[in-house]
Amino acid sequence: MSQLSGGNDVMVMEVGEALNPLAIARQQLDNVAERLNLNQSVYKLLRHPRRTVSVSVPVVMDDGSVQVFTGYRVHHNLFRGPAKGGIRYHPDVTLDEVSALAMWMTWKCALVDIPFGGAKGGVVCNPKEMSLGEQERMTRRLTSELMIILGPDKDIPAPDVNTNAQTMGWILDTYSMNVGHSVPSVVTGKPLAVGGSRGREEATGRGCVRTVLEALKHLEIEVEGVRVAVQGFGNVGRIAAGLMQGRRASIVAVSDSQGGIYNPNGLDVEKVAAYKAETGQVAGFPGADEVTNEEVLEVDCDVLIPAALENQITERNADRIRASVVAEGANGPTIPAADEILYDRGIFLIPDILANAGGVTVSYFEWVQGLMQFFWSEEEVNEKLRTVMRKAFHDTLEVSIREKVDMRVAAYLLAVSRTAEAGKTLGVYP
Repeated sequence: MSQLSGGNDVMVMEVGEALNPLAIARQQLDNVAERLNLNQSVYKLLRHPRRTVSVSVPVVMDDGSVQVFTGYRVHHNLFRGPAKGGIRYHPDVTLDEVSALAMWMTWKCALVDIPFGGAKGGVVCNPKEMSLGEQERMTRRLTSELMIILGPDKDIPAPDVNTNAQTMGWILDTYSMNVGHSVPSVVTGKPLAVGGSRGREEATGRGCVRTVLEALKHLEIEVEGVRVAVQGFGNVGRIAAGLMQGRRASIVAVSDSQGGIYNPNGLDVEKVAAYKAETGQVAGFPGADEVTNEEVLEVDCDVLIPAALENQITERNADRIRASVVAEGANGPTIPAADEILYDRGIFLIPDILANAGGVTVSYFEWVQGLMQFFWSEEEVNEKLRTVMRKAFHDTLEVSIREKVDMRVAAYLLAVSRTAEAGKTLGVYP
């Protein structure tokens, strides 16, 4: 239930909405708004997206038929700078999901203190059933439909679920062809050959690991030998698992969309990655027991990294989580009711807007490098990322300790207050 009144803006979270990502995102905002005594005008602006665009994306398929996909792009807030956020391709994309993700991007950018507002985009499709050519044609048409809102000082997309550096290359080329000159800073997460940043591909996983290391240090737990379970063996989960193994942690379980594997004695991440590259899944990896995606969350471990999709940890399984630290590599993997259970059980949760902010941080670095046409080494990028993530973690931890709240509430208190201060300063036009 919303804690603030505001006429028609009052949001009541019905049972049927319990897993609606936009309802969750708004509830998270409501939970801190009263604590911050937010200006009512600013509060109302923060509860609603600044701009929502829905487009039809017709594509000529390889067999000559035409399919029309639905695409979305949402700008949640622009108080602190141009819109920034990924574009995902997935059959379950909804406008509510994209709107929630855009809101979370606003908080994420504010928390790590970079000058962006939150955005997100998505296309309702199954790219795994599409050829590379079909994906390219869809991406180029989507870009053309969104041209009016894109630009290096307006909206800068990035990769997300089922999109990658190649996708960003197509967006960059389409945008540049439409304006008549090359604009490398219109996207981030693009290939190095066309102005990408070194270290960008690993940035989200690397940032997640940095927050885990800081949490373990705070909890006085030695890194060497800690048991780690990772749900989601895509870019974020695979990189995080590999980096934790490099710190002598034991990776006991990993999973992907097809299922998971478990070995209490540890898995070799490089060998699992090679097996997945060969077979398309981690299930069946020799020497490991097969488990479901849900069971990966509940294995006996010290650190759990949910790096898949939203709404994975709920009130139904939160009491079975056995990790001491949960680091949200994915966006929105834990629903509010589960937050309370984990906190009451003494589990240290690193919220998504902190744990997976490494990607947007290095995206910011890439954007800056593109504007300057001056590029940094991977070592420089990684060191700058380490500095930003470490500061954001300890800023959040300080609020958590001072206000006696969990890390998610602390992160929201910090991020929302920064965003609201910018909004208060700017005022309401006209």
